[in-house]
Amino acid sequence: MKFKDQVFWITGASSGIGKSLTIELANLGAKLIISSRNESVLYKVKEQCEFPENIAVLALDLEAYDDLVTKVDEAISVFGRIDVLVNNGGISQRSLVKDTSIAVDKRLMDINYLGTVALTKALLPHFIGNKSGHFVVTTSIVGKIGTPLRSTYAATKHALHGFFDSLRAEHHNDNITVTLICPGFVTTNVSKNALTGDGSPQNTMDTATANGIHPDEFAKQMLKAIRKKREEVCIAGVKEKLGVYTKRFFPKLLSKMIRKLSVT
Repeated sequence: MKFKDQVFWITGASSGIGKSLTIELANLGAKLIISSRNESVLYKVKEQCEFPENIAVLALDLEAYDDLVTKVDEAISVFGRIDVLVNNGGISQRSLVKDTSIAVDKRLMDINYLGTVALTKALLPHFIGNKSGHFVVTTSIVGKIGTPLRSTYAATKHALHGFFDSLRAEHHNDNITVTLICPGFVTTNVSKNALTGDGSPQNTMDTATANGIHPDEFAKQMLKAIRKKREEVCIAGVKEKLGVYTKRFFPKLLSKMIRKLSVT
C-alpha cells in the first residue's frame, strides 16, 4: 500500500496515537478525515500537519452511535471515497471489578465496542461496493490478556477481536482487509482520561504509561503494519509481548504472574 493520495479516516485523532498517526500520514501525502468529539482540538492538529488542505475535520461521538450512518455519508462526501478506516477512538478504565458501577461498564462498552462496530457497519457497504477497503482497529495488549483494574476495558478490546476476526473471514472475497493493532503502554493521556469506578476520570498519569512508547514512534510502527496489511500485530515492550505468548502456551503460569503484576 502506498499512502500518497489514499483516503484515511481516523477516529480519536485529537491526541495520542491518533494525532501522531495523522501527522505522519499527512507528511506521506495521504488525504485525511480526522474525527473525535473535540472539534476545536482537531483543527489544532490539522494546523500542525503538512498539506492541511488535504485534511478534513469531522467531529463525532462514538457513544452516539445511532448518528454514525449520517457521519459516514458526510465522510464519504469529502473526497468521494474512503480507503482506510482507523478505528482508534476509545476510553480506558482504572478500577477494581467490585468498585466499578454498571453504568461505567455500559459506557465503556458503548464507546469502545458498540461505537466502533456501528461506525464499521455503516461504512462496510461502501467498501463492499468498491471491492476494496481496510479496517484498522486499535485494540490493546489487554485485548489478549485481562489484567487488574482493566476488567471492562479488557472486555471491550477482547470483543473487538472477536468481531473483526469474523468480519475478516466474511468479507475476504470482497477484498476487505482487517488489521488489529495491539498497543502496550504508550505515552498518551489514556490513563489520565481513564474512568474510575464511579465514572470520574482518573486525572493522573500511570507510571507505566509515562514510560511507554512515544506515540510518534508508535505511529511509525503502526503504519508499517498497515502497509504490509498485517492481520494482527502487538506493538509493545518485550515483557508485554512475552505475556501474550505466555498466555497462549502457558496460561496457568501467566495467571500467577498477572496476580503480582503492577499495571499502574
